[in-house]
Amino acid sequence: MMRQAGRYMAIYRKLAKKHPSFRERSETTDLIVEISLQPWEAFHPDGVIIFSDILTPLPAFGVPFDIEEVRGPVIQTPIRSEEGLKVLHPIDLDKLNFVGDSLKILRQEVDGKAAVLGFVGAPWTIATYIVEGGTTRTYTNIKSMCHTAPHALRALLSHITEAIAEYVVYQVKAGAHCVQIFDSWGGQLPPHMWELWSKPYINEIVGIVKKKCPDIPLVLYINGNGGLLEKMKGTGVDVIGLDWTVDMADGRRRLGDDISIQGNVDPAYLFSPLSALTDEIHRVVKCAGPRGHILNLGHGVLVGTPEDAVARFFDVARSFNFDSVEEKSKVVV
Repeated sequence: MMRQAGRYMAIYRKLAKKHPSFRERSETTDLIVEISLQPWEAFHPDGVIIFSDILTPLPAFGVPFDIEEVRGPVIQTPIRSEEGLKVLHPIDLDKLNFVGDSLKILRQEVDGKAAVLGFVGAPWTIATYIVEGGTTRTYTNIKSMCHTAPHALRALLSHITEAIAEYVVYQVKAGAHCVQIFDSWGGQLPPHMWELWSKPYINEIVGIVKKKCPDIPLVLYINGNGGLLEKMKGTGVDVIGLDWTVDMADGRRRLGDDISIQGNVDPAYLFSPLSALTDEIHRVVKCAGPRGHILNLGHGVLVGTPEDAVARFFDVARSFNFDSVEEKSKVVV
């Protein structure tokens, strides 16, 4: 379940009061492990997601950042020119030991009872933070760079691509069974611009990782991806995550049965009566079909989500039995 660690869990809020700095929580091995295991111990999902952030590797390749309580991520010196690129350097994975150590411990802790999941940000999405200096609702600086400073932007994206590809391989070698690539802001681009400014760099990451770690599944998620599904399939990833604005049946029809899908229950359903949540999970699973579907939310768990609704989500997921469906499909074939 995306963003399954923290935010809505009382046990996490209690820990966060004791350790108020997000950077401390997400960059201290003991805290990472403790927080990552909280939802697994409470709800027993099939995957344990490392507690981290897509911006975590930035300082390791030359981009320091802070996280302020109100503003969120803040990069004091945005990069918007070729001059700004001079601060960048190859990723220093030694500065990310807390990630590798946490994944190793999580792999031992779950002891084969769940998949350990890592994740990274896609180059375009990471570049938006670096260029804009933090979060944005308009993306005007980076979209303008596509036309006013394309060489600088391509150089920035290429540097991020190399760093993130190494970071994915690092996570896999440390123990991640699967890695999700978040192009969270890719959906802010018109489809033809996404093909120019995001897809080639995701393709490169996938190619590098598949060459070094051929058996590791890669998931690609884009928030607002309804206009990009077919283009996402061309990246070579193994799984495509759907947000809740895409009908699951339509997504499956457009993508075909030769690629797995993930999603896509609207997170707001977890505030609805449990019977309504149950019905929606059944609808999504039925539309996705009996094979190649990772049941998930269409985006992250919302702040204030009732914990009993999260428990119901996983209980319903465990209630499905596809044996009879598979047998019927064999007969039809």
